[in-house]
Amino acid sequence: MTHPFKGAGVALVTPFKEDNSIDFNALENIVEDQISNGMDYLVALGTTAETPTLSLKEQKEVVACIKAKNDKRVPLVLGLGGNDPYKIMLDIQATDFSAIDGILSVTPYYNKPSQEGLIEHYKLVCKTSPVPVILYNVPSRTGVNMKAKTSIQVAKECSNAIAIKEASGISSQVARMVKHGPEGFAVISGDDVLALPIISVGGIGVISVTANVLPGKLSQLIHFANEGKFAEARELHLQMIDFFKLLFREGNPGGIKAAMEIAGKAKNIVRLPSYPISKKLYGEIEAELKTLL
Repeated sequence: MTHPFKGAGVALVTPFKEDNSIDFNALENIVEDQISNGMDYLVALGTTAETPTLSLKEQKEVVACIKAKNDKRVPLVLGLGGNDPYKIMLDIQATDFSAIDGILSVTPYYNKPSQEGLIEHYKLVCKTSPVPVILYNVPSRTGVNMKAKTSIQVAKECSNAIAIKEASGISSQVARMVKHGPEGFAVISGDDVLALPIISVGGIGVISVTANVLPGKLSQLIHFANEGKFAEARELHLQMIDFFKLLFREGNPGGIKAAMEIAGKAKNIVRLPSYPISKKLYGEIEAELKTLL
């Protein structure tokens, strides 16, 4: 049975207008661009979407826009995480899950829980969620690393915890989850630059930032890798490796928003506390992107 989130997923940006309001026309175009260029699924309201800066009303409007444009053509994952599991439970209970195929739930940030605390946190989230759950481990943002043993334990105790978006950068951790995880539990790269290496040891794909601007190349890279065509995948990986690094040099989503403007897909506008990238980096991204478009 094919895993529902195998392949290339995109962490969608939230495009803004000059007045800082949401540009829904641009968002619709971005969604269409992803689907028509071979992306396998969409992720709404992740970190790249600047979700903490969106009001609850805006969050609902963004999801409604993506749902309508997608029209169930590809699976849709909703970001639903936080550092209070009881609040997440209430948020899940208040969510309309029509046309939502899964949730992406990050490890609790700031409070730096123990591994035991992480297990109990996810047990509450998974018990409440009516759809499959993708765990999300990103220590650079949260301050805590969910170890392989912990992720595996969650997956064994929660049948709807079917994948982890892994962005620790610890290769041995990825390999241990692939080897020891229960049947049906998959590892998804949370970092574009590590997608190919993770697939090479048994991962199933990526939730990508770069795909916002290069959906065709990114989806092709992942599809080649999943088909075992590693020479072809490596060629695309090496084409984009410098671009991957440039996008994150001054933080996300500053880099991808600049790239989106250069490509004519959205304005280079972020909401505080995110901040536009420097002119120097903008020029470097522009030069590199022109070699890829």
